[in-house]
Amino acid sequence: MSQKALDLRRSMQIARRRKVLIGIIVALGILGGSAYAVVKPAMFTSTALIALTPPVSVQPTTTTSGTDPYTATQEVVAGSNEVLLDALPDVRPAMSLMELRLDVQVASPATDIISVSAQGKDAADAEATANAVADSYILYVSSPHSAVGRVQAQMLESATNATRPTPIERTIIFALLGSVAGALIGIIVALAIGRNDRRLRSRDEIANSLGIPVLASVPVAHPSGAAGWVRLFENYNPTAVHAWQLRTALQRLGMTGSGFGLTADDRNGSSSYWDGRASMDEGGRFSLTVLSLASDAGALALGPQLAAFAASQNIPTSLVVGPQQDAAATAILRTACAAPPSEASMRHGLLRVTAHDEGSVGMHPDTALVIVVAAVDGRAPKLPPYPIRTNAMVIGVSAGAATAEQLARAAVAATADGQEITGILVADPEPTDQTTGRIPHLAGSARHRAPGRSRGIVTEIKR
Repeated sequence: MSQKALDLRRSMQIARRRKVLIGIIVALGILGGSAYAVVKPAMFTSTALIALTPPVSVQPTTTTSGTDPYTATQEVVAGSNEVLLDALPDVRPAMSLMELRLDVQVASPATDIISVSAQGKDAADAEATANAVADSYILYVSSPHSAVGRVQAQMLESATNATRPTPIERTIIFALLGSVAGALIGIIVALAIGRNDRRLRSRDEIANSLGIPVLASVPVAHPSGAAGWVRLFENYNPTAVHAWQLRTALQRLGMTGSGFGLTADDRNGSSSYWDGRASMDEGGRFSLTVLSLASDAGALALGPQLAAFAASQNIPTSLVVGPQQDAAATAILRTACAAPPSEASMRHGLLRVTAHDEGSVGMHPDTALVIVVAAVDGRAPKLPPYPIRTNAMVIGVSAGAATAEQLARAAVAATADGQEITGILVADPEPTDQTTGRIPHLAGSARHRAPGRSRGIVTEIKR
């Protein structure tokens, strides 16, 4: 029973993730139903009523379904081949026996009453066909050749005033039917695609794939141009929940301490404030690489947002976009790095961004945090030929953007270069994901490891 509940829950999650696909198929179903209603207009329907007088020997009874057996028998007779064949010369337009059978319906609206309904492209045809079948039945059951004996039957009401649904009513009905059919087809297609999708979506799945905890999961911006990246640098302002997660991530990395968030005046000089931390390099700086897949555009924003958040907490921060395995993945971001900050932006004096290709990176003497953005190819990840070594490295990934194999390849490429992956940052977590991505019994935190010497970043300023 629990397995069934789990499958149902997973199916609902898959359908929710594919809601755009389902919505498109539903829209196509509505359009298809509406088009069918327009191309094939409704037929006219007219009904003739026949009154029966059962023999005295026949006692009125009803079955469990509420139908009088005698009347039910006459329904069968009215729809028999003998009756329909005799009616063929009078139906309009001329048609075969099979076509007539499809156009005529026999029912019993009440005991001892039979209704004969016929469809036609116009009202006159529907009325003529219904009356022809009704007359043929009356003649047949009144003749000595009747298979059920003679039956007293007479026309109670001839077929007149043929009606049909209005075009608007028919369009609405078929549009609703199309939407229901589209929803069913869309859900089936979504489940078929989703069950074969190996991309990781929940925080626990992502953490378990590498055995590394998720440090923070936040929604990210998706800038489409250099101006969008500049706005992110200058105006990024996370909600209180996400700000707390980013703050906690920095603490887990060993970046912050009791003086976190103090202003420059309170610190009385950044170098004295940042010295003495176990995870800092000898220049008093902490450096961090945010590694993501080139195909994951959302995760690319994690490094810039973390840098902007740190600057908003009064930490002098430098964002470095280093050499990339896939230069196209960060081309627009590198262009944005060249844009000068406005006087009113938080970048002014606290956040500096730069694009770096090779050699040393000159740092401002007040810089306390260096965040390096790196993107690798998920199919064959390889760190750039001039890697910038940092104190710590985290992998950034969007929910539903990568498989376990892709993350594992990226992790292997990073550790092969001598880097150690400390944690994972998740971009755009799914709203329905209730997991935390926290793996117990971690091997150790960055704050307890000896500092690694940064290569490619100038950590001492010589005058």
